[in-house]
Amino acid sequence: MASPRDEAPPRSKKLDRPPVERLYGRRRGHALSPRQRRLIDLALPRARLTAAAACDPRAAFRAPVREVWLEVGFGGGEHTAALVEADPEVGVIGSEVFENGIVSLLGRYIPEGAEATALPPANLLLWPEDARALLRLLPDRAVARLFLMFPDPWPKARHTRRRFVHPMLLPEIARVLAPGGEWRIASDDPTYQAWVAETFAQQRLFEIVAVTDARPAGWPATRYEAKALREGRHPRYWSLIRGD
Repeated sequence: MASPRDEAPPRSKKLDRPPVERLYGRRRGHALSPRQRRLIDLALPRARLTAAAACDPRAAFRAPVREVWLEVGFGGGEHTAALVEADPEVGVIGSEVFENGIVSLLGRYIPEGAEATALPPANLLLWPEDARALLRLLPDRAVARLFLMFPDPWPKARHTRRRFVHPMLLPEIARVLAPGGEWRIASDDPTYQAWVAETFAQQRLFEIVAVTDARPAGWPATRYEAKALREGRHPRYWSLIRGD
C-alpha cells in the first residue's frame, strides 16, 4: 500500500487537463552514422510491430511467448535488452521514438554488415511511434507488465499534459493491462515524483504495492539511473498492480 509520504494534497486542477495528442520530444540527437542509418532503414522493419499485428501481439512474435511485456520509452535499450535476455518465453515490446535509442538497442543484436539480413531476438518487437497510439490498438488484457523507466519529466507546469502518467490515460492503460498485472515506474525528477504520487492518490484502477528509494531486486539498471545517482538526484520506484 502507499506510504504516508506519498499521500497527495487535495486534487489539483492540473489533473483535469486532458493529455495532448501530438508527440513532443526529439526523434533524433546527433546525426546517424552510416551503420546506424542502415539499422533504421534495413533492420528496423524486421523488428517492427505493425499496427495490424498489434491487435494480437502474442502472435506477432517469431516464437511462442506465454505473455507480453511493454516498455514505454526505452531510451538506450539496456533495460529492454535485460528483459528480453532474462526470459525467452516473454515477448517484450519496446516503444521508443528517439532514433539514437532505437539503433542502440538494435546494434546489440544486428552485426555490422548484416543489417539487411540478421534478425533480432525472437521475443523482441519494437514500436517506434507514440506509445499512446499503441495502447489504443492493443486488445483488452494484452499486457502482463508495463515499464516506464525514467521518462521525460516535462517539469514545467504547462507541460503536465505531455506526461505519460496522466489521469485521463489511466483507464486505457488499465484496459490493456491484465488483472493482477504490474506497472513499474521509476523517476529521479522531484516534480514527476510528486505528480505520480498525486495522480495515483486520485484513482482506484491500480493498487500501489511498493514505493521505495532503492531499486528493488529484479529491476534491471539503466543508464539514466546511473546518471541520476552520479549527479546527486534520488530515484524513486513504484510497483502498481492492476485490480480485478
